[in-house]
Amino acid sequence: MTRELGDVIPVPAEVRPDAAVDFAIDSGTSISAAPGLEQVADYLVAVLRPATGFELAINSGAGAIALAVDPELGSESYRMDVSSQRIVLTGGDPAGVFYAVQTLRQLLPVEIYADSAQQADWIVPGGVIVDRPRFSYRGAMLDVARHFFTVDEVKTYLDALVQFKINHLHLHLTDDQGWRIDIESWPKLTALSGGDGTGVDGLGGGCYSKGDYEELISYAEKLFVTIVPEIDMPGHVNAVQVAYPELTADGVAPMPRTDMEVGYSSLVAGKDETYAFADDVIREMAALTPGPYLHIGGDEAQATTAEDYRTFIVRVLPLVTKYGKRPIGWHEMAAVDLPTAAVAQFWRIEEADEGTARAAARGNKIIMSPADKTYLDMRYAADTRPGLEWAGLIDVKTAYGWEPAERLPGVGEEALLGVEAPLWSETLRSLTDAETMTFPRLPAIAEIGWSPRDSRDWESFRARLAEYGPRWRQQGIAFHPSPEIDWP
Repeated sequence: MTRELGDVIPVPAEVRPDAAVDFAIDSGTSISAAPGLEQVADYLVAVLRPATGFELAINSGAGAIALAVDPELGSESYRMDVSSQRIVLTGGDPAGVFYAVQTLRQLLPVEIYADSAQQADWIVPGGVIVDRPRFSYRGAMLDVARHFFTVDEVKTYLDALVQFKINHLHLHLTDDQGWRIDIESWPKLTALSGGDGTGVDGLGGGCYSKGDYEELISYAEKLFVTIVPEIDMPGHVNAVQVAYPELTADGVAPMPRTDMEVGYSSLVAGKDETYAFADDVIREMAALTPGPYLHIGGDEAQATTAEDYRTFIVRVLPLVTKYGKRPIGWHEMAAVDLPTAAVAQFWRIEEADEGTARAAARGNKIIMSPADKTYLDMRYAADTRPGLEWAGLIDVKTAYGWEPAERLPGVGEEALLGVEAPLWSETLRSLTDAETMTFPRLPAIAEIGWSPRDSRDWESFRARLAEYGPRWRQQGIAFHPSPEIDWP
């Protein structure tokens, strides 16, 4: 039942198998960790101990599974050496060791999740893997504005994502239907727009206190995931204006909205109150967020004139850098000349975008999230639910079969920060819905973001993906049984 050394997702950069030196994890196997890797060792024990039924004690000597750091490997990179006597997981940094652990988890037989009472030997295929990420930004996005997900639900989602070496979780915290993060200087945002009755169909209410958000940050950090908060402006602000009508053009509060329409709300570019609001929110979010990025949205601002949109973006982008963060925005913001640090996230289905190409030419980095390839809220097929269809149907082969460095003219490999798979929640009503829409397509995006460009092969991927079905079932993770995959 031994797996082949390269049978993992994302596919590693270099694989040198040696079947003569397979390693057996048994009841006497122990783990040792170099200084600074105690957290990774604890994680390894936490995921393997209940699966195998073995103690897998951590010791200070030379464990049979050893965790080490060699900075010469490079950030997030790792080397796995498997011999008949020992497994050594060496990372360029602690994150690299963590990703080596994810690879080790996938190399163990599927049966380790079947019966924790078994006391069998679990065989790890022998040989060497040397692996490194293609892009530094490999992201997923969860929309908690249209449908709120609790702290525990987001943690569960993170646990599933990191198995595929995802290292950023973008939280879409605000939209027309709800505001999901406490802002002390503007308390009505959550008091009026974050509770029961908000969200699409009034079924997605809830919000995070600052303590909740800090708990998510802390949990993500242990998984080497950077949280990227998004406060969407100048459009998608009906929930803001319900709470604070002084931020409307006429000072009259709009009615709360729980439908799925977009493009009807806008902050007022000519009001000082607009920028006082933006400054306060960005200041508080920057103080709460240790990661380098703060997302300001900027999409679908149809209710904002082109002139007002440019005025708003030019005034708000410096607020992000003022508070020590690097701004990300949907690619519409590239209508202005962006500061060098700004990152544009392309999301549309068109085959070209002049603003994004111009930003790339000026040296701005781009995140690729084309809706017709990466939007996890699109249906797999016409008869699947939940989901939408406006960007097309996205089966697993479609999610896998595109190349980010060729997606837009003028936006080549050197311009890319990475890729992200957004999951919008208009049609979601539970974590099960979220997981079903995410898996098995997220692993396809993860492989595009991590693996060498020339290593991708659909037949290889679908075979490796098939083996994940039993693991998801045993882990209690919902997934769509796509007919393209020969699930066991």
